Order: sequence, then structure tokens, then C-alpha cells
Amino acid sequence: MTGIAPILLGWYDRYGRDLPWRRTRDPYLIWLSEVILQQTRVAQGRACYERFAVRYPDVVSLAAASEDDVLLLWQGLGYYSRARNLLAAAREVTERFGGRFPRSAAGLRTLSGVGEYTAAAVASAAFGEPEAAVDGNVSRVLARLYDLTEPVDTSAGHRLVAALARAELDPRRPGDCNQALMDFGALLCTPAAPRCDACPLAERCLARAAGTVAERPVKRGRTAVRERWFHYLHLHCGGDTFLRRREERDIWRGLYEFPMIETDGPVDFAAVAATPGFRCWFGAAGWRVAGSVVLPPHRLTHRVIHAAVHRLEPGNSFVPPEGWLRLPSGRLGEYAVPRLLERYLDAEDPCR
Repeated sequence: MTGIAPILLGWYDRYGRDLPWRRTRDPYLIWLSEVILQQTRVAQGRACYERFAVRYPDVVSLAAASEDDVLLLWQGLGYYSRARNLLAAAREVTERFGGRFPRSAAGLRTLSGVGEYTAAAVASAAFGEPEAAVDGNVSRVLARLYDLTEPVDTSAGHRLVAALARAELDPRRPGDCNQALMDFGALLCTPAAPRCDACPLAERCLARAAGTVAERPVKRGRTAVRERWFHYLHLHCGGDTFLRRREERDIWRGLYEFPMIETDGPVDFAAVAATPGFRCWFGAAGWRVAGSVVLPPHRLTHRVIHAAVHRLEPGNSFVPPEGWLRLPSGRLGEYAVPRLLERYLDAEDPCR
């Protein structure tokens, strides 16, 4: 250690956030919280954590859940691969380890969806293993504290930050030390407008001394964002509608959605109706357009989804394709759907 751990832990003991997963040493609950909090704000993640902890209080009960139930409980958090990995890992703990989590970071990394950060966070908090957990908050704090010029989102930058985090770890309280650095980044050393005036490490901060706080951490150029255009078909058939389960291997795999046609760019409904897929589904039966709703752009990490929902009344001879699920419109809430469709369904919808 270089001397900041006692200062960090003293600050954490006074100002650290009181969160339910910090009041337990149960590796299941700690792991559950860490998976949920990946790319999710604490306020939103806490509500999801509490839903899961009540519905599935231990890893065995989660392992017995269906994927549909887990995805529905997860709905709204996005990055649904986390939910699928959550279920897969719970089953692995049950089947491979008799319902007991591996007690080391190395063992935890053998579970689906568990990487270096999650393994270190669980091993340190649940089992006291002296493993440093490095997330975005930790990277930012250490990049400023040491005025690092190496981009933190490169392999070399990550190794450098990880080495510094290990050097600063107090082996007597490794879990608390990791959480202290995370809270420090979340509450004081924030991305914008950091509270340097309230920082107990201000006198040791090399970026503050050099006037480079706003420039740290350094990051490599962003990945290009791809735009996509989705046209959802909200069918109205005597109070019923149709959903299909998304089987494509993407972030929404396993979720339900209205039948959808993707186009190469922005088009009106007439162009959608002229596509081979649409003509195959409705050509012989005919249809009536009840209206269209353009949804706000839905931004993902490397995608922007431009979506519209077209409300259709198919003809009497319409025969749904195999795999489409017909259900009363009032039961749509029983199925996990992508966030942009959840917002559409939550909005006032006189045609529903």
C-alpha cells in the first residue's frame, strides 16, 4: 500500500452508501447485485435487486426459474445478456458446485458472465480474498490520482490501473476497500464537476496539481455508432394481438416483440407494406392501417434504433405465421419486451 487506503476507508466508514447488498456476506446476494449493477445506475439497480432477492432468495431458487420469468423481472434494465448469464451461472453453481459459490476469484471466473471485475468484487466482499475490483469509477479515481496519460480503455491502460488498485488494496478489508474506491468515484470524483474541494485525497492528486482533472481519464476513440430502422406491427384482432419471441443472437434474444420488419433507412408505411416479408404475411388477407406512431430514438452502446409502430387490422382470412403468439392485448404485460416497446405500451394508447 502507498498510504491512501486508510484515508479511503475512513471516508467510506463515514460517507459510504448504505446499500442492502453491503449488509450481507452472502455470495449469492453480492453476486446478484454486481451483475445487476453492470451498466446500470444504483437507484434503478436497487429496485431490480430487491425484486430478485424476494422472488429468488437463493441461488437454487433462481436456478429453477424459467428464462421468460427472469427476463420479465429484468425488464427495463437493458443489456439482457446479463440476465441470461445470471440464469446460466445460477444453474452452474447448482449443478457443478452443489449450490455453493466458489470461494476464490479464479473459481468465480469459471461461471457464465463473470469476468475479472465481478469475480474480484464477490471474492473480496463475500470471502475476504484480497482481489482488486476495477470498474469505471475506480479507473477514473486512479487515473486522476496518478495523472495517467495511458488510455484506460486499452489493455495496457487496464493493466496499469489494475496494478495500482492492487497496490492500494488493504488486505484486511479488501471488500470495503473496493467499495470505498467505487463510492469515491460515484460521489466525489465524478466524471463532470468532481468535488475536489471535499476530497480527502486532494493534496495527493497529481491531476489536480497539474490542472488535468478534466482530461482524466484518457480514453481511446469511441466505436462508430450504427443506425437501424425497425417497423413494428401492432395487430388488432378482436381484442387480441400477436407477439413473436426474438431468436436472433443479439442483445434482445429471448425477449418478445411485435412482428417487425427492418429497413435499410427511414421509409414510410407504404414502403414497409411493399417489402417481401410484409406481402408474405398479409398480401392475400389484406389489412387496414389504424395509425402509426414514431418512437423516440433508442440509443444503445453502439446502436441507435429508429422505430415506428404501425397499428394494423388484418383481414378475416389472415393466418399468422408459425411461431407467432396470439394473446389478449391485456396480457402484454406478462411478457418481457425491449425497453422501447415497454415505453410505447406504457404510454396512453387508445388503440390498445
